[in-house]
Amino acid sequence: MQTVTAELDLEVSRIIKAPRDRVWNAWVDPERLAKWWIPHPLICRVVSLDVRPGGAFVTEMSENDGPFVPHLSACFLDVLPGERIIYTNALTGGWRPAENGFVTAIITLSDHPEGTHYRAQALHKSRADREKHEELGFHDGWGTVVAQLAECVETKT
Repeated sequence: MQTVTAELDLEVSRIIKAPRDRVWNAWVDPERLAKWWIPHPLICRVVSLDVRPGGAFVTEMSENDGPFVPHLSACFLDVLPGERIIYTNALTGGWRPAENGFVTAIITLSDHPEGTHYRAQALHKSRADREKHEELGFHDGWGTVVAQLAECVETKT
């Protein structure tokens, strides 16, 4: 498990009251991911979700029924099915260097007596990048999407 460095990293964590496989499936299924990946009322479109090391992870967003614009262009670094996803926007699919990447995300899922412990860590190369990400609303944004994810998987029958 990655240790969070307060100077460089940010983290959100939540207990999701659903089995880990249901949370995992909501992450790796493009249709399900689109439902929770971006804070509502923004709309998400999953362009590419190739969940394997080197695979592309590309999403777009639309606001107020406007045109879709780029949201995330990233590359999966590591995938351990049901347990961990690591991606970065410092690379694009196929390990191509990105122009303006600044974060690596580590998503971990572990069993919890009430369901799944979901942990999302955002690692930055500098304190300035961490502060910028926090000022852009990291806790509200990432916290909101984790709540949306929980809503999607906790209500499934």
